[in-house]
This record gives sequence, structure tokens and C-alpha cells, in this order.
Amino acid sequence: MHPDDTSDNSTDLPKDDPEREPETTHSKEALVSPQWVADRLDQFQSDDTAFRLVEVDVNREFYRDGHAPGACELDWETDLQSETWRDIPSPDEFGQLMRDHGIANDTTVVVYGDNSNWFATHLYWQFTMYGHDDVRVMDGGREYWMEQGFPTTQEVPSFPTAEYTVREVDESHRAFRSDVYEALDSETMLIDVRMPEEYRGELIAPPGIDETAQRAGHIPGAINVLWADNVDSNGRFKPPQRLRELYASHSVTPDDDVIAYCRIGERSSITWFALHELLGYESVRNYDGSWTEWGNLIRAPIASGKEE
Repeated sequence: MHPDDTSDNSTDLPKDDPEREPETTHSKEALVSPQWVADRLDQFQSDDTAFRLVEVDVNREFYRDGHAPGACELDWETDLQSETWRDIPSPDEFGQLMRDHGIANDTTVVVYGDNSNWFATHLYWQFTMYGHDDVRVMDGGREYWMEQGFPTTQEVPSFPTAEYTVREVDESHRAFRSDVYEALDSETMLIDVRMPEEYRGELIAPPGIDETAQRAGHIPGAINVLWADNVDSNGRFKPPQRLRELYASHSVTPDDDVIAYCRIGERSSITWFALHELLGYESVRNYDGSWTEWGNLIRAPIASGKEE
């Protein structure tokens, strides 16, 4: 939903809903409430590099319609993908992106977006791989911020260029197709987070999506746990106990080696975030090649229908 009034005239800050502040078993504060962000809007709008707020949406028009004051925009198609090949940005590209948006290595970065944070968690996942110490997700994303009447603006911030260098690359949270091949017929849990119609092979991609695979179906042995099951109807993440119960009902335990996938890795990043960052499950990887890669591979085994 979009606000009727996206002017710069902010109303009184609403009271956040009566839900708990995000409970997490992870060592970092990976998830912050919208009220936590609202209480720090002056810092997010400052030229000081201590805090930065980043919005990343499926539809770029959303940001232009109105966004949280101080939020800069990243485009998932151009900014979160490499300029030279189909991959995430290289360390140099990522570093330049951060410098251009006034983000330094020690900045507390909060990311949010539409579709219950599809691409926001994908950006968080990239930050994690590139060793950024303090990055967080705003619970509920763009829709919750708008629907609850938090302040919005159409003003696009401009911050001074910052110093940023990718000092390490940790791909332990990332799965490649070779990892998926090794997972076949093993004890690794493969979680397909797409719609049941995609999983069963009735759809190759969600309606309206042009980039698809040659074949429909799912990776053999994968279970289907919809990405949206991680969040409540208001778009905020379910409390840890309910998340644990959700995955336990699918026989996913904290000791399992898990690989999550979707079509291009954005929906599965929500599942990775819920399992690894909120529940603290140690061995969880996001296969960002996902179905766009697997469904186009020669000799890649494919299953269809309901779970085996």
C-alpha cells in the first residue's frame, strides 16, 4: 500500500504496534523495529556516517512515491548485481556503491524494502559476505512503515562520499550449483521457498516475470516452505518460537545443513535471514543461482509434483 500523503510534512510519530521488540538468539541485533528507526531519523539524515538507511524495492516507483526521511535508494537490478556478469557486485563494485552513498566501514546500516523485505534481506546477505560489521533489517519493511503512518518524504538525500573498502569476503553463507549437486542424496536440507505452483512445476516463474528457466519443477529432495511463512500478515517476522515451530514441522532442526533457493535468490534470502540471523542456525546457505540457473542446466535432475 502507498500513503495518500507523501509530502515532507511529518505527522506525530505513531506508536509502534504492541508486538515485542524483535527477539533474537543471534549475537548481533540483526532486526530492528520501525519505531527504533523512527527514533533515529535525525541521525539517518545527518551527513555523519554513523547511521545510514537504505531502501531497496522490486518497483523503483515506490521510492519516488515516498520513503523514510534520510533513506537512500539502491536498485536491485543495477546496484545489487555486477556490471560485468550475472553475479552479485564484485568487492570493488560493492565498495564503490557504499562510498557513493556515504556509507563507511563502521556505519550502522539499516535496510528495508517492499514485499516484506525481499531485496532488503538480499542486500543484508551481501553485506554479510563482504564483512560489514553492523547491518540490520527494519522489521515489516516499506509496507509496514507506510501503513502505520510513519514519516515519509519525496526528498532524495545526498551524502558526502565516504571511505569504504571490502576487507574480507566470506562466502560461507552462499551456495553454488556444485554445492547443490553435492547435496543431492545427502543429509543436507534443500528448502524451496517459491510458491507451491512453482515447486510443483505448474509455473516456471511468478506471473509477470520475464526471466525464467527452460524447465519447471524443483530440485529433487527439496521441501517446499513458502518464504512468506516467515512473516505475519503485517509483514513483520514471526517471533523466534513460532519460526522454530514452523521449521520443526518440516523436520528442519538447528543441527541441519540447509540450502535455501527460489528463482534468483531474493525470496530465499528471507528464509536464510530467518534461520541464520534470527534463530541462530549455524549452517544455512542461500543458493542465489536458484531456479534461473538450475532449471537451465544441462543434465540437472528435476522433480515435479508434490514433495517426495
